[in-house]
Amino acid sequence: MSIDLKQLKYFLAVAEEKSFSRAAERLHISQPPLSQQIMKLESELGVKLFARTTRTFELTVAGKALMQEATDLLAKMRMTVDTIRQIDRGEVGRLRVGIVGSAMWGPIPSLLEEFQTKYPRVTWTIHELGPTLQYEALRAKQVDVGFWREPRLDEEDLKRDNLRQELCFREDVCVAINEHHPLAKEEAIELSDIAEEPMLTLALDKSSFPRYLIQCCVKAGFQPTIFQEASEPQTLLAMVGAGLGVALMPETTSRIGWPGVVFVPIRSNPPSANLYITYTTLDDAPVVRAFLNILNPPAA
Repeated sequence: MSIDLKQLKYFLAVAEEKSFSRAAERLHISQPPLSQQIMKLESELGVKLFARTTRTFELTVAGKALMQEATDLLAKMRMTVDTIRQIDRGEVGRLRVGIVGSAMWGPIPSLLEEFQTKYPRVTWTIHELGPTLQYEALRAKQVDVGFWREPRLDEEDLKRDNLRQELCFREDVCVAINEHHPLAKEEAIELSDIAEEPMLTLALDKSSFPRYLIQCCVKAGFQPTIFQEASEPQTLLAMVGAGLGVALMPETTSRIGWPGVVFVPIRSNPPSANLYITYTTLDDAPVVRAFLNILNPPAA
């Protein structure tokens, strides 16, 4: 059996118009090929679809049944085509976002809000992971994009693993200091001003960012004394508030009021807390493309 959607479309036009001439006019074709297609359809089905007399033009019982089925089928096909096109535009699907916790204090929430507004049919989930775990999750296709901070990944490593990394938000590091510390009164300080202070840092074995900050201290002329490590930024800030030491934090951390903590800018050559997005180059994922267009809108 060889029945195509065009034949069903022609059949519906004739059934609805109850006239071959009016149906042909509606379809913008001549009447003979329309009649031929209807005859071919009846031949393929082995049934009569129209009861023709000199005075009437009515659907047979089989024709009425086909009219309902064809209407439903063509409507479903239109919906399918619309859905496929929406998927290709990134308007339907899912997005799994890997992220370091501190990034949620910056521009990421507003970015996700904009994405949800523009693509309401895309479901997205947040996966809070350190950079190392995000990298592995990207390679295993367990997340679609990943956000983490400095230092930037080596280009050769990215190429080897079919990943691409782009700078999306620039940000500097500041010093989180207890509000009663003498340095808390300064408008800005040098990184070397905290050389003698107990350093509170994120776990050095879980992320390259805190190791990068230690190297920035070394470049500034001192080896910091690590007093405590913690897995979460809020744990560090709680310890700063208790007067247990100082911490180097992204500037956006200061947007949230932390009891007993003052955030002081670094005057000269502050370490970078730039945020990067990383994603795979292997898959042409429309949802990822749509998300990247929110980050970097195409030129008009």
